[in-house]
Amino acid sequence: MKNYVALLALISALFFAEDSELDQILNENTDNINLSEESQQEVDSLATEKDSLLAEWKVVVKQVEGLKIYNAQKRRQIKAQEERLVTLEEQTRQVIVIQRQIPPLMQRMADSLEQFVNLDVPFSLNERVKRINQVRATLSDPRVTASEQVRQVLEAYNIEREYGRTIETYEDSIVLDGEEKVVNILRIGRLALLYQLKDQSEAGIWNANSNSWEEVSGYRIPVRDGIRMASKTAPLDLLPVPVKIKGGE
Repeated sequence: MKNYVALLALISALFFAEDSELDQILNENTDNINLSEESQQEVDSLATEKDSLLAEWKVVVKQVEGLKIYNAQKRRQIKAQEERLVTLEEQTRQVIVIQRQIPPLMQRMADSLEQFVNLDVPFSLNERVKRINQVRATLSDPRVTASEQVRQVLEAYNIEREYGRTIETYEDSIVLDGEEKVVNILRIGRLALLYQLKDQSEAGIWNANSNSWEEVSGYRIPVRDGIRMASKTAPLDLLPVPVKIKGGE
């Protein structure tokens, strides 16, 4: 009997010992499972973070590529602007030189124009001399810009040039045989400068060789018709008029 009881006690001890080890194993497995779940969560978190960083990196790469293109374009623009600045600096130096040369050039042109008018046939002298005096006053006025001075000088030259392409009539006083008389003047370009008395009884021409007016016969009617054409009271037509060439007969 005592042996039987001892055997049961030994079996019970072995049984409880196996249960304790089993619990320990199960607890360890549970801990391992919990660790595995935490590791998976950490892995998932790292994967998500990786995807986010990758997306951000792709965006940054695109921005960098865009900035490279932008910077390259700006470098080209800056280079072009620098080249333009060099050109402008050179042009500015040239402009300064030209500005210094303009006043004496305009003065010489005004002198040449005045000399030309004095040597030309004496038509509309008051108007032409007044224009030259106005040009000289402009050249002497420091308030007038160089561009305005150039404009007025060129305009005066242009008006003188146009005289050679137009026909004109006006009233003026001239000296005939030592006596001043009021006559009608007919200018045909710079080809001929003629006069006719108010009563149309006499006509004549300016003789550039003698620098005087002289009567011509046989042209009273043509001069009268020319005066009418110039005043636009008659249509333009062929007009026979005497011509006196300087240095010739």
